[in-house]
Amino acid sequence: MAAGQTSQEPDRGAAVPEAGPDPAALLGWYDAHRRTLPWRAPPGAPADPYRVWLSEIMLQQTTVTAVQPFYARFLARFPDVNSLASAPAEAVMQAWAGLGYYSRARNLHACARTVVAEHGGAFPASLDGLLALPGVGPYTAAAVGAIAFDLPAAAVDGNVERVISRIYRVEEPLPGAKPRIRALTQALVPALRPGDFAQAMMDLGAMICTPRRPACGVCPWMGSCAARAAGDAETFPRKAPKKAVPSRFGAAFVGVRADGAVLLRTRPPEGLLGGMDEPPGGAWREGDAMPALADLLQEAPFAAPWRPAPGGVRHVFTHFRLELVVFVAIVATDYAAPAGMRWVRRADLARSALPNVMRKVVAHGLEFAGRARSGVE
Repeated sequence: MAAGQTSQEPDRGAAVPEAGPDPAALLGWYDAHRRTLPWRAPPGAPADPYRVWLSEIMLQQTTVTAVQPFYARFLARFPDVNSLASAPAEAVMQAWAGLGYYSRARNLHACARTVVAEHGGAFPASLDGLLALPGVGPYTAAAVGAIAFDLPAAAVDGNVERVISRIYRVEEPLPGAKPRIRALTQALVPALRPGDFAQAMMDLGAMICTPRRPACGVCPWMGSCAARAAGDAETFPRKAPKKAVPSRFGAAFVGVRADGAVLLRTRPPEGLLGGMDEPPGGAWREGDAMPALADLLQEAPFAAPWRPAPGGVRHVFTHFRLELVVFVAIVATDYAAPAGMRWVRRADLARSALPNVMRKVVAHGLEFAGRARSGVE
């Protein structure tokens, strides 16, 4: 891009868009092609703020495809904000298990309790009121405000960032471009049907303006898109170079009783995987290589013939990669659980609040224990 050229201008020699994007054209496309989603109200029907809020929390950093089965199960268990608020924290974490980013579940529960205790079970119908709720940031407040209460708010998720960065050819890379993209989106929000407009923008990004091979030829805004005119839509949004992802190493100890029960504990409520269940383990060390097995064994929860299960477990979090050595020990049925831990029958493991990484650990440990019992290792 030439020096001094603004992010709204196409490259020299590129076709100039016919006009600015027309919200009415997008809404017309949405009326004909809108997605059917379990949390979305039918055309003309009012949206349920609880369902909208629940879906938006679940969809943070998680795909629609991944969320839908969790959403259905969660809603069946907690059909309204009152049932969620009155549930014990352990039940909420168990229902969330497997969806990841577990601070969302803690905030979800805290938010439900606040809505019931301070707002009589009704979600605030203003952006300021929504923003004051636990776990509700600017995007969630805008999405719930627009979709549930028809507030003229710009709900900018990843799909919307992609659409707007292409329409205006926003050259500044993300995340620095977020304020500009939000302002450009807000300028397009119509006074009428702002909730449908918010959902139409999301659908446009998910169905037409996709990350790769966008279907520009059927886009309702194709005549207004500067990136399409320049022929470089797939290069937007610009993104800053990714930083190297560090690795962490540690050990997990899968204690198995002779009757098949597994030793678990609950992590502290704050921090990564807070409030979730896990087999006991040691600290996760950042570095270039796994510590010696003898050093890891110093963190065992009790003295036993711990044996490392070949292969270990690897898991990728947002900001680091984790590699765990899984030690296994088989003990007598009457072995007492150490303080702060408990034995969980194998049949009850599915109902425990085990995050995905710890389900991998337990499965790996039980597989090794089964082979050890049968004499095949």
